[in-house]
Amino acid sequence: MKYEVDQLGFYGRYGGAFIPELLHKNIAELQARYLDLINSQDFQRQFNRLLCDYVGRPSPLYFAKRLSDKYQTKIYLKREDLNHTGSHKINNTIGQILLAKHLGKTRIIAETGAGQHGVATATVAALAGLKCVVYMGEKDIERQAPNVARMKMLGATVKPATSGSKTLKDATNEAIRDWINHPEDTYYIIGSVVGPHPYPDMVARFQSVISEEMMQQLAAQTGRDYPDRIIACIGGGSNAAGAYYHFLDNDNVELVSVEAGGLGIDSGHSAATSVLGTDGVIHASLTKLMQDADGQIIEPYSISAGLDYPGIGPLHAHLISSGRTKVLTANDDEAIKAGYELTRLEGIIPALESAHALAALPKIKFKPDEITVVNLSGRGDKDLATYLKFLNQ
Repeated sequence: MKYEVDQLGFYGRYGGAFIPELLHKNIAELQARYLDLINSQDFQRQFNRLLCDYVGRPSPLYFAKRLSDKYQTKIYLKREDLNHTGSHKINNTIGQILLAKHLGKTRIIAETGAGQHGVATATVAALAGLKCVVYMGEKDIERQAPNVARMKMLGATVKPATSGSKTLKDATNEAIRDWINHPEDTYYIIGSVVGPHPYPDMVARFQSVISEEMMQQLAAQTGRDYPDRIIACIGGGSNAAGAYYHFLDNDNVELVSVEAGGLGIDSGHSAATSVLGTDGVIHASLTKLMQDADGQIIEPYSISAGLDYPGIGPLHAHLISSGRTKVLTANDDEAIKAGYELTRLEGIIPALESAHALAALPKIKFKPDEITVVNLSGRGDKDLATYLKFLNQ
């Protein structure tokens, strides 16, 4: 693959593992063993069985007729919202909990923004009988209360991050600090294609089940195993990485990444990293991130907790800088409008993250015979309070 990670963990100039000495042993062990473990017959048998019998895969590829009629084209939705726990996050946590077990770890930590990764991690930790601590920004704990309750019911300890913007970036900082203090028994399940190598590659591989299924489903439904276009939201970018994975080298497929514009690109309240960001290191990898002239992180903003992150995964930084992906932005109000549009036309309430991807539809010039797949990364139950604020406006 042209866009595959190299042996040092770089996609082009982005990636790597800029880690403190105390984590070197953990990361070196993962780097040395993850591919052999993932590709072993025993691992693949366990992983695929759980994806089928526990997660409920394959997730449907749904032809959205009324949405298609509105935009005079053919729009399909990859229904990751129908997975157990309500999003694509479970694909990755299933894979990583199996790795943790193989490595003999007894304690799981994770970070979460929208709460979907936290729920998915708490779920697989309960399944495996392992202790679990989830770090979550204090602000996100307030706006994602249903997911906090689910994590606690699953037996996880939810610890608030009270520094900085009190969102995803700060939760990740706290999780890394925990890992540094507990390197022997603890495994860190990172929720997106971010962090030190091999995490971006590993998470992308676990999420690639999305594009693998998409190929099979498109062939069965349309007679062709690739679409003309795939649209996905990106914060860190795991759902997009999974949706794009098997199409990266197929230049017939346009890849569209949608970032959170917040209150507007020039408002000072945005999370549009590809537009506002520059090269720098965040959470142990070189990527694009929002920072000032002194290299200090600029706090991001989005109505969507899962996109409220000042960086993007190194794979996405490479895809964007090389021109492989087209980037659009969706502001808060555009995402809310798109979420209501899907709800009223198709009876599907999307997560606010997924609503950003849907908000790209009015910005694209479609042809009638084109096939576009929107990756519906999660369901909107967790965001109902936010949606309802705008109902009568």
